[in-house]
Amino acid sequence: MVSKTGDEKALRRKDEKSANGGERDVGAALRAVYHDAASEAVPDEMLELLKKLG
Repeated sequence: MVSKTGDEKALRRKDEKSANGGERDVGAALRAVYHDAASEAVPDEMLELLKKLG
């Protein structure tokens, strides 16, 4: 088993924190894009096509 120095452990913790922060940023960006898309009005052409199906 290889023993890690304190510096190596600190760098690993810093990398893990950065990765988790990046995941939160990506998640927030995806939620914002989804919210914007879900808030858009449905185009009239799409509504007409849906009426023809039903």
